[in-house]
Amino acid sequence: MMNLPLEVGNLDGLVTLLFLIMFGPAIVFLIIGVVLLSKQKKKPGKIFVILAGVYLLISLGVCGTILIGMP
Repeated sequence: MMNLPLEVGNLDGLVTLLFLIMFGPAIVFLIIGVVLLSKQKKKPGKIFVILAGVYLLISLGVCGTILIGMP
């Protein structure tokens, strides 16, 4: 029996989905934080901006590791 290589195909959609998971919620949290800060709600605005930064830091670590293929 011949060993045929597996052909994966086009994975552009998967990479796009990973980038959306990496940056999507962080951008949404940042927009909510800026809107709350502009409406003079300082404490919730700061919390959302910090949440955006933490989510971005963690998602870049996890999804970045997945994208470059390190265990």
